[in-house]
Amino acid sequence: MLGAGIGAIGLAALAGTALYAQVSGDRGIAPVASTTDIVANNIHVDVHAKSAEEARQDGWREAQRLAWEKLGGPKLPDSRIESMVSAVVIEHEQLGPRRYIATLDIIFDRSRAGALLGGEGKRARSAPMLTLPVLIDGGTATMFETRNPWQRVWANFQSGASSIDYVRPSGAGGESLLLTYGQVSRRSRLWWNNILAEFGAADVVTPIARLRHEWPGGPIIGTFTARHGPDNQVLGEFTLRAANDSELDAMLEDAVRRFDEIFQRGLADGKLRPDPTLESERVQISPEIMRLIEASRQAEAAEQAARTAQAEAENPANIQASTAPAQTEQVAVANVTVQFATPNAAAVDTALTSVRSSPGVRGASTSSIAIGGTSVMRVSYAGNISALAAALRARGWNVTESNNALSISR
Repeated sequence: MLGAGIGAIGLAALAGTALYAQVSGDRGIAPVASTTDIVANNIHVDVHAKSAEEARQDGWREAQRLAWEKLGGPKLPDSRIESMVSAVVIEHEQLGPRRYIATLDIIFDRSRAGALLGGEGKRARSAPMLTLPVLIDGGTATMFETRNPWQRVWANFQSGASSIDYVRPSGAGGESLLLTYGQVSRRSRLWWNNILAEFGAADVVTPIARLRHEWPGGPIIGTFTARHGPDNQVLGEFTLRAANDSELDAMLEDAVRRFDEIFQRGLADGKLRPDPTLESERVQISPEIMRLIEASRQAEAAEQAARTAQAEAENPANIQASTAPAQTEQVAVANVTVQFATPNAAAVDTALTSVRSSPGVRGASTSSIAIGGTSVMRVSYAGNISALAAALRARGWNVTESNNALSISR
């Protein structure tokens, strides 16, 4: 008996260690703070000068001029262009005694440069879109389980000037368990609503990068697919090529910009809209349907009035009783915490459906989900906790009652 108890303690400790290992370590990459500044990416310069410092200064000055030309700005002196630059991001640089080679991103302040570039006007923004970057490399699909270059370029993407409101998780802590490649293929609106509510998003976009290595150290072919919504609808697809591993990051950065163009085009075409089956209370009914509903209600009310008048004419003695005001009993609504076992994803949907359909239940939503463990839901019930326990027992649940909380199981 003692050996069995020690064994159970050992298994519990091992399970706890395994769960901690799944969320510990350097998994998350925090996204950069997005600004509305104007960015010109991948400006390459190769400059010779009398010294390394002078070559660097000349290289930055040339990069700012090339960036301004790339954005389509009017011809201006270098000093004027430099006054509008808010930051220079170094992607790659090599310094020699008299030479400077670099790839730079030049960021212009929108308040100073926007009018000259025609970008001072406001643009419509999309609803908040949860962004789930999927990398498929070597037959393995990952999202936030481990740090990867695809996650990194999305975290570093400056999305402030885009018309898409990207919601970018960091992947730290429990996010690496919740946001996996398996989530992309889920269709349950309950699951998606819980996840979107967790991150304050209205819908989801899934940029997928599939990499194929020709040979170790050789060319890399990237196939990129832009998907949207809980039904994983395809918005666009393209292919890029990197000569070797050293050019992979540049290819992925180019892919992110192309994805942003696809998503912005989808927004302009009306394709990138929140799915109406997500958070159904947000759905707006068209005026034509509203008129039909109102006409139906009026016809039903007229028919009911005619039946009432006919009944009163046939039996006048019941008029006084039927016209007496009804006494409405006010029932207090209690918020109860309910714990339930969830060995798999289907158990979550099953438990919620059963509880929501119980008499007296006004609403139920999950506050914590643990697949393979015990999840928690909050239930609004018109009555006290004992009445809720009785209602759940009537639906076949084994119920354990404690202080303002219930534990249910089959």
